[in-house]
Amino acid sequence: MTVLLECLSHTPLVGHVDPNQDVLDEVDVVVKAARERIATFDPELVILFSPDHYNGFFYDVMPSFCIGMGAHAIGDFGTLAGNLNVPQLLAEDCASFVLESGVDAAVSYDMQLDHGAAQPLEFFFGALNKCPVIPVFINSVAVPLPSFQRARLLGQVIGQWARTLNQRVLIIGSGGLSHQPPVPELATANAHMADRLKGSGRVLPEDEREARTQRVIQAARRFVEDQNSLHPLNPEWDQQFLDTLSRGELAELDSVSNAYLSARAGKSTHEVKTWVAAFSALQAFGPYEASNRYYREIPEWIAGFGALSARLR
Repeated sequence: MTVLLECLSHTPLVGHVDPNQDVLDEVDVVVKAARERIATFDPELVILFSPDHYNGFFYDVMPSFCIGMGAHAIGDFGTLAGNLNVPQLLAEDCASFVLESGVDAAVSYDMQLDHGAAQPLEFFFGALNKCPVIPVFINSVAVPLPSFQRARLLGQVIGQWARTLNQRVLIIGSGGLSHQPPVPELATANAHMADRLKGSGRVLPEDEREARTQRVIQAARRFVEDQNSLHPLNPEWDQQFLDTLSRGELAELDSVSNAYLSARAGKSTHEVKTWVAAFSALQAFGPYEASNRYYREIPEWIAGFGALSARLR
């Protein structure tokens, strides 16, 4: 029974609006080091905690949490597209354990994923289907949102389930840190966009998909010039968050309200709940030691970009 954790920010802007080469090289070193650790670890199962950006989950039915029994990635922003290698029987057993443990999670036999899930698999494995993956969706943009406490408890019970396996388990958290790209909101959307958010956006026409991509790219370019054109990044909050995870004091975040987090670090910062769930899953195995910490503000990617790994002590 062994376990490894790797958490990493994601961004759809890689290759579209990039920082200087020295920053790209710096991030590449971080990703390559994680990829080497994972290759050495040779996982038999990946548990992937990731968000969505109105590409797979919509207001027709918006769960706080969903466990995939089968999944495919759509390839938005040029990320990898195709089927994930989801071990259905294991995923079904995981979902049953989670529900029996008192944590409500939906299930999907055809989970549609975007760059938030595809990018870490591409960075770490170079493919979507190289290793068996159980994808776990955590709603991070569509209000009402789950709390830090609920995300922590979800991760805890999934970790308790994973402990029963005689497998090498890699736990991945994807998203964050502080950022607020131009993600539409139902409360302010026009009739067309509201219809898309309610489910018709599941299969977008190509011209509309391209317009959406260009809207984010142009917002990133403006943000590089004017850091107040979007919610500013908050490196102070990001570093405090990384400190909390490194200390293993996850329950400290239970008292952080969703409204406070949005105001302090940006409305898409709720993606860090994937990191909380991942670390909580690891903590279910026992005390851990965090390492390989990385952080940099990267306005070109509209992100406080970070990485953190951990193993059992």
